Amino acid sequence: MPTYLNELGLVCALGSGPQAVSRALLAGDASGMREQDGWVTERRLTLGAVTAELPAMPAGLQAAQSRNNQLLLAAALQIEVPIRAAIERYGAARIGVVLGTSTSGIQEAGLSIAEQQRSGQLPGDYHYAQQELVAPAAFLSQWLQVSGPSYVISTACTSGARALLSAQRLLRLGVCDVVLCGGVDSLCRLTLNGFAALEAVSEQRCNPFSANRNGINIGEGAALFLLSREPLNKASSSTSAAPIMLLGGGASCDAYHISAPEPQGLGAQAAMRQALANAGISAAQIDYVNLHGTATRHNDAMESVAMQALFPEGVPCSSTKSLTGHTLGAAGALEAAFCWLSLSHHNPAGLLPPQVWDGVPDPELPALNWVQPGQPLSTLGTRRLMSNSFAFGGNNISLIFASERAAISATEPALASGETL
Repeated sequence: MPTYLNELGLVCALGSGPQAVSRALLAGDASGMREQDGWVTERRLTLGAVTAELPAMPAGLQAAQSRNNQLLLAAALQIEVPIRAAIERYGAARIGVVLGTSTSGIQEAGLSIAEQQRSGQLPGDYHYAQQELVAPAAFLSQWLQVSGPSYVISTACTSGARALLSAQRLLRLGVCDVVLCGGVDSLCRLTLNGFAALEAVSEQRCNPFSANRNGINIGEGAALFLLSREPLNKASSSTSAAPIMLLGGGASCDAYHISAPEPQGLGAQAAMRQALANAGISAAQIDYVNLHGTATRHNDAMESVAMQALFPEGVPCSSTKSLTGHTLGAAGALEAAFCWLSLSHHNPAGLLPPQVWDGVPDPELPALNWVQPGQPLSTLGTRRLMSNSFAFGGNNISLIFASERAAISATEPALASGETL
């Protein structure tokens, strides 16, 4: 049984809001990736930082102050009207909140502890709850005054994707009528120094699947969906209004190594095959794959092998991490959002996110079918996109999204000069 992704709020290095993010994403605009000092000692890193102005915490909720929660609030405010309408329609007890994160408010906690070490006292605005993993879900539930299931999943880089699967299960079990689900992560010194210690970060913009790839960039962002068993707004006859479905998903945990992926991608393959089975379709029916594509030596090699095994005839694919950085606990939800945007009315030309890299393939990797700038998703009828997320510990998630696209009418007006996608 499919579920419906009715609304989307998001903010990341590409911009704030579906229209701005879609325009930059589909143009392959990597200008949001910028070099910064001060995060890792004696190193200047390229990061996917959010530059949009973030909202202040709502009155009475200052104890929940953190950049992580501000990112989440920025996404939620974009879809507050349909959220409030769903609460009014179904009741506060029937609205759930399921989010993925890995940082929560640990950056603020780190700064407070540093202040304690300097002065002997914690800052007056320090609250331990800021750094708890459940903080984003607790904050969102409290702000919206909803009382359905509310929790956070933290499975490293699959957290945001797993939150969507978990939310779908709550709907299928009849526990909720609507679930706010997605992921959020903010830049923090602990995370950046941890990946630097693993020698996994690149000082330049990351280069997924290139022979010259040398590590990840870290980013931040939030993506929040309104998930339900049925479309909350009936689709009109226009192509742009076609509902977008979470058609299926798959999860596996091969537990190969604490940080390195299983070289043949067996766990990744298992997640993709399970997602296809759950969606009731074959690999040949997938029109595009958003790859995990971290630009590390081992991940890209593993994912290339897994993709060749599952799609021997090839399928259009790309990694979007060179545009946003790796947003860790938010990555699975953010890249699900990119699939949603590709299927939505924000993309009337039906373009796919291009592969942004130096164009130098690694001769040791199976060749993949890279999306070129301006390449359209030309499929009529049902369009199906897959998004992959892989994490430490061999934790793997694959999600499949779908929507209907009718033939474009000869009388449909073309985009005016300068009109944005």
